[in-house]
Amino acid sequence: MPDNPVERSRRIIARREGPLLVEGPVEVVLEDGTTVSSERFCVALCTCRRSRIFPWCDTSHRRHARAACPDADR
Repeated sequence: MPDNPVERSRRIIARREGPLLVEGPVEVVLEDGTTVSSERFCVALCTCRRSRIFPWCDTSHRRHARAACPDADR
């Protein structure tokens, strides 16, 4: 792996529930073309779009529990 931070691969941790965890620093390009960045060693990117600080996760997904599947007991 190269020592140059720009060329180094980023590790992204995907979870079934919750945000994407990305080793930083990161730069995120939003749909409207604006760019946001973080120098943190790890950032949480919102995947549910409920975050008030999107694209960063503020754990809003925790307040919205998924409805149980009606066939779960079968």
